[in-house]
Amino acid sequence: MEDRSRTKRRSHKRKKKSVGRIVFFIFSIIFMFLTTIGSYFVWQAYRDVRTTTDEMYEEVEAQEQHSSRQDRPVVVDDGEDPFSVLIMGVDTGEYGRIETGRTDTMMVLTVNPNTNQTSIVSIPRDTYTEIIGRGEKDKINHAYAFGGTAMAVNTVQNLFDIPIDYYVSVNMESMQQIVDAVGGITVVPPITFSQAGYQFNEGQPVSMGGAQALEYSRMRYNDPDGDYGRQHRQRQVIEGTMSSIASFDSLRNYRSILESLSTNMKTNMSFDDMFDMFNNYRGSVSNVEQLQLSGHGQMQNGVYYEMIPDEELTRVREHLNGELELN
Repeated sequence: MEDRSRTKRRSHKRKKKSVGRIVFFIFSIIFMFLTTIGSYFVWQAYRDVRTTTDEMYEEVEAQEQHSSRQDRPVVVDDGEDPFSVLIMGVDTGEYGRIETGRTDTMMVLTVNPNTNQTSIVSIPRDTYTEIIGRGEKDKINHAYAFGGTAMAVNTVQNLFDIPIDYYVSVNMESMQQIVDAVGGITVVPPITFSQAGYQFNEGQPVSMGGAQALEYSRMRYNDPDGDYGRQHRQRQVIEGTMSSIASFDSLRNYRSILESLSTNMKTNMSFDDMFDMFNNYRGSVSNVEQLQLSGHGQMQNGVYYEMIPDEELTRVREHLNGELELN
């Protein structure tokens, strides 16, 4: 009896070991399967992102304006150099326009990893300044219409006496596609107004799709702050879009996001540049300071311009030069 009991116990142990091995084997197979699927997804996403950035990439021949950078181009792969980006919102569809387009949104972004500071300077679209390459003064948003990205970059470099290391241009008419691709955005209107059948109430958060976001960012003539008010709302749309892109939910729809970006955005940032910026400068973008280049409206030969006082221009120039460590 005792021998049979021992035999049963040994048999029971072998069964337990066999069941344990089977369970372990099954979990191993599932783990390897999930790992393979995950690796494939990561590889596929990497390939899609790289393809998209290649499609967006467009070099620009800009004249270097600041002597201290002529022999030392910015390097982002070590995460030590401050750099600048000109962000342009190009609108060809507003008010029935059919021409090349004008930069109705112009912002200079500087990122300094040594101070963990990001600065955004908004430029009024009607700023009266020298258009580099034409030998005359005009509204700064005409530079893009006259000479594309290169003329716009050179004009901004001359205005602030800084180098523009990178640029990003976005077709504002197609901005609604990008907003829809990220699943919409939420903003808090600073004023109450209606536009194209949409109602916006001051202080009340509103979730909006692409078409609504485009109209929200376009309204200018009924804003008591005029173009300055519109620039503020445009910044809200851009910030809201970037927040949605950075959210976990956007991963499920990343292909649509990449598709909308590839057809509506141009930049001279390579994939490697973007990768290095993401890895090396993340701490700097958590501390954002916003500045507004301000002036006063003035009619000249029947045309409205925004005149920037010398002291205001000096203030912004010194700030940007400090952020880029050019002083």
